[in-house]
Amino acid sequence: MINLNDLVLFAAAVEHGGFAAASRRLGLPRSTISKRVAELEDALSTRLIHRTSRSFTLTELGRDFYEHARAALIEAEAAEAIVRRRQAEPSGTVRISASVPVAQLDLAAHLPHLARAYPKVRVELDVTDRFVDVLQEGVDIAVRSHFAPLPDSGLVQRQLLVEPIILVAAPGYIELHGMPETPTGLQDHLGLLTAPLASAWQLSSAPGQRAEVSPQPAMVANESVVLIAAALAGLGIVCLPERMCRDALAASRLVHVLPEWNAGTVTTTLLMPHRRGQLPAVRATVEFLVECFRDVA
Repeated sequence: MINLNDLVLFAAAVEHGGFAAASRRLGLPRSTISKRVAELEDALSTRLIHRTSRSFTLTELGRDFYEHARAALIEAEAAEAIVRRRQAEPSGTVRISASVPVAQLDLAAHLPHLARAYPKVRVELDVTDRFVDVLQEGVDIAVRSHFAPLPDSGLVQRQLLVEPIILVAAPGYIELHGMPETPTGLQDHLGLLTAPLASAWQLSSAPGQRAEVSPQPAMVANESVVLIAAALAGLGIVCLPERMCRDALAASRLVHVLPEWNAGTVTTTLLMPHRRGQLPAVRATVEFLVECFRDVA
């Protein structure tokens, strides 16, 4: 029977990318962690990690073993938590991964309220637009905005919000270039685009009409804050999620172009491993975020 405490050290080394990082995280000597993982490999009679002075990578068998080791540790946490569930206040660390727009537009405003509601919960927020392997990287909750349905990953998915992508422009731009009356009219207008090859806008209306139009490219940027700033400066018409434009529309700094048409929708989804959702701190954070997004819809 292997020493189950060694699973903790092995998982920490994997999650933090090496023995040195795990040592700093756990407050244990690096040599102790390395020795215990080596003893674990001896007990299993297999190599779990390829390690040199410059690299730390899992073997194929090591990756499979890690997934089961993490599951065992999560079940141990859940077993302890279920005993304390009725009396215990949610506590512990909740690791959240969010894309840049979600972090800026949603989480930045709401996480302070979460901290006040659950003072014993410590949130670790990683803001990135790269692909995050939720299971491999030990993430409890991932919040992502996406245009196409997410693939079936075996993760729990909770849809938080679906919002239209609308067309907006600055009043000064409309005064200078006129307000297009139909989608076809956009062909003669300046457009702020998300990518060089994304030159055509796919528009739809409530009655089910569809149109594809290509405005004259005025700027290309793959970041929404840059695009809305360009629109506010009067550089052209842009397609953006409605909530991102809401304040500027209310203040008349932007105007809604072709309000009966939109450029699709963007969905915000919460993802988490099934077992993590059983932990009180994670469950409390999930329900808090669901309520926050319900309020802004």
